[in-house]
Amino acid sequence: MRALIVDDSRFVRGFLRGMLEERGIECLEAGDGQAGLDVLHAQCNQGAPFDLALLDWNMPVMYGLEMLKQMRADGFSNIKVMMVTTEAENDFILRALDAGADEYLMKPFDDEALCEKLAMLGLVEA
Repeated sequence: MRALIVDDSRFVRGFLRGMLEERGIECLEAGDGQAGLDVLHAQCNQGAPFDLALLDWNMPVMYGLEMLKQMRADGFSNIKVMMVTTEAENDFILRALDAGADEYLMKPFDDEALCEKLAMLGLVEA
């Protein structure tokens, strides 16, 4: 299983990577939405698709919501997308779900909350 972690915080990327790798999930990282799209396209063109993308909302260059919309427009419909963000208002959650997000995890979070969301997506056992 492979995951793409897209967040402008190196700390958050490392935190997520550590938790995912403990579960045997291989991870690649990007620091903004455009870089994330570049990694996504490059890896998938090489025959190495992702099962999961974890996207922050607020990032430089391209926001996570914009990346999500572009992913879905580019035909990446099989990749589970989890927004991982501090944006907690219902409007943000609805906009993400409408754009094609599969789950929404609010920062700060812990290992248990992440695992629960991964189980809801059918990626790990509960």
